[in-house]
Amino acid sequence: MNDNASAGQPISEAEALERLEQREDPSQRYYAAWWLGRMRCQNPKAISLLIDALGSVLGQPASPDDLMVARNAARALGKLQSQAAMTGLLQALEHSDHDLREAAARSLGESGDAKALPALLSTLNRSSIEPGAASQARLDQPCEALLEAIGCLAKGSQDPSTCQALQRFCQHPRPMVRSAACRALVLVSGDSQWAEGMLNLLNDPEPLIRRGVVVDLGASGWREAGDAIAGCAAESNIKLLALRQLLEQPLHGTAPSALGEHERHLLNLMDGLL
Repeated sequence: MNDNASAGQPISEAEALERLEQREDPSQRYYAAWWLGRMRCQNPKAISLLIDALGSVLGQPASPDDLMVARNAARALGKLQSQAAMTGLLQALEHSDHDLREAAARSLGESGDAKALPALLSTLNRSSIEPGAASQARLDQPCEALLEAIGCLAKGSQDPSTCQALQRFCQHPRPMVRSAACRALVLVSGDSQWAEGMLNLLNDPEPLIRRGVVVDLGASGWREAGDAIAGCAAESNIKLLALRQLLEQPLHGTAPSALGEHERHLLNLMDGLL
């Protein structure tokens, strides 16, 4: 087997497939799963191997090495948006490993398949919002990932039951869960009133929280957040990414082909950060 990856050199699709298929070196399988997702590889063999890597830890005891590979396989399958992966990703939402559940939730959100919504909502509804009340056996659910996925899949639906399920997480003790809930509510309801919770968190003393909220505001598509994003005490590169997302993926409709007032304002804000 070629050792390019271990030497920091690029590898080919064929090498990535070979690394994922072998079973002697988990680190090579881990890297290969990441590579196939990163490169959006649509080779049927890649999808089959990734599904097998995920499935190897479902419904049976798994070693830490197998779990490590399965998490990356789940992440890759989300990027590849394969319908064949849906069954395994939905099963992974029930796994005892928190990080695998998180990877599965994010990938289901990336899939664009609204058929995953009932399972995501069911898992979210089992989550605790009280400190220390989560099951010791399962830890807490990956609330941020679940909320983000639901926001993506239910965007614009204005479904009352979905909005109700999301609203209780606006009072969660963890700031980033509150931010994710507000982000999802803006996306699902189309109502900018829910953005207020994110704007309040932009002044949090913790830099990690401010960065995360900037990302959530960008993902919400609410263009009126542009000035608040640009003025937040966070790194310019993160603010630029959020402003670009507002420009390219507005909450209402699609980005116009010609530059209007909103587009020019966002571009000016971006220029000011460069």
